[in-house]
Amino acid sequence: MNTQKTKGFLLFVFIHIFGFVVAQNTNTGNWMQYFGNKKINEKWNWWHEVQYRNYNAVGDLEQLLIRTGIGYNLSKTDNLHLGYAYILSEPYINGTSEKNSIVENRIYQQFVNRNSLGRGTFMTRLRLEERFFTDDFKVRFRAMNWINYPLHNKSIIDKTFYLSGYHELFLNGKGPTLDRLRLYGALGYFINKNIKIELGYLSQIQTNKSRGQFQMAVFTNY
Repeated sequence: MNTQKTKGFLLFVFIHIFGFVVAQNTNTGNWMQYFGNKKINEKWNWWHEVQYRNYNAVGDLEQLLIRTGIGYNLSKTDNLHLGYAYILSEPYINGTSEKNSIVENRIYQQFVNRNSLGRGTFMTRLRLEERFFTDDFKVRFRAMNWINYPLHNKSIIDKTFYLSGYHELFLNGKGPTLDRLRLYGALGYFINKNIKIELGYLSQIQTNKSRGQFQMAVFTNY
């Protein structure tokens, strides 16, 4: 099978798997996400994202997350970042079909290191979060390793399918130390050098429960 036919087949599979996921009525959650990065100049960048998280395929809100921040390039591979996030969570009340609404305002600081790994890329992100609730305050530390690896072209730049995966550890400043562990795998496609899409699956493991989420994500970098 030549390269063009292979790309066409993978794109067909990608679109139809996503359609199947959205159509299902399942206990597995579904996260729809947008991530944007705007280069201000050689040193500064603006990050912005929206995540709409559902308990099922669509229509049963679990969490709405809106996050933005400013980053500063220490070097070609290292970036410091300061940001803010607004989070609306709607957890179910135990044993009922009723929900609570919980609003969180979050300030965070992070360090990101990006490097080449063969023809792919490898990223490490360390993040500290100060989490403000109506009647509580929490601190949390997060550590992530993320890899993107192209399936066709020599580099991930244009019209290329790629594999993506990460693991992320969450640690609380008080209470149970281990907050959660996330494991993620996805198939992605670079529409061009500035836009890519991913369809993946996330397993989220917590102290007393675990849950899976299908994910559809759009990334822009301009």
